[in-house]
Amino acid sequence: MMLAPRTARTPGRRDRALYVEILIDAPIETVWELTQDPEQHARWDGRFTAIRPRRRREDGAQEFTYELDLGIHTIRGTGVSLGDKHGRQGERTSALAFDTSDRLSPLGPGRGYWRYIPTSEGVRFLTGYDYAPGWGWAGRVLDPLVTRPFVWWLTAWSFDRLRLWAEDGVPPEETRWWRSLLPGRRPRARARRCLSRPASTGGRTIMQHAPASLAVVSP
Repeated sequence: MMLAPRTARTPGRRDRALYVEILIDAPIETVWELTQDPEQHARWDGRFTAIRPRRRREDGAQEFTYELDLGIHTIRGTGVSLGDKHGRQGERTSALAFDTSDRLSPLGPGRGYWRYIPTSEGVRFLTGYDYAPGWGWAGRVLDPLVTRPFVWWLTAWSFDRLRLWAEDGVPPEETRWWRSLLPGRRPRARARRCLSRPASTGGRTIMQHAPASLAVVSP
């Protein structure tokens, strides 16, 4: 069942940015490798079929192209990410900006971040991101009703696939969505294992919790 994202609120307005958080009981270096390596990333993240690195900028930011194969059409776009492994108390971050000229993409340009927060119970791996809807006026109507809830679900489901891989060594190929329909006992990724809003906002929006590196990346 698809769950609608519960977002943080600020006085007088609704925070539409997406937030997903999961606890992964694995070394932070393992989580970092599975999320920062483009080939590994595309294996567990249902939002992508392929991620291909391109030029690395002077500031260390990595340019890339991405694809999402829908069977009857492949959405293509570009992006840039910038990682930082030297945060306070061992925290790591990654900032991302992406864009596409594909008129069939339900997502237009967007920005987001990942945070890797080590704890005694594992790594709090979380993301916050926002985007402009595609599809013109129809996309703006459908986004809060259909697109944004589905994108939240897809992100959360993907995060649990990552958790199963990092914790138990279950390859993402064994947790594809259609496998959950098969009978028998098998590992299953569940979006509901993820949080859909921060435990505490401190009066800030989801995107205001982004690392400073997000301000310098652009596709």
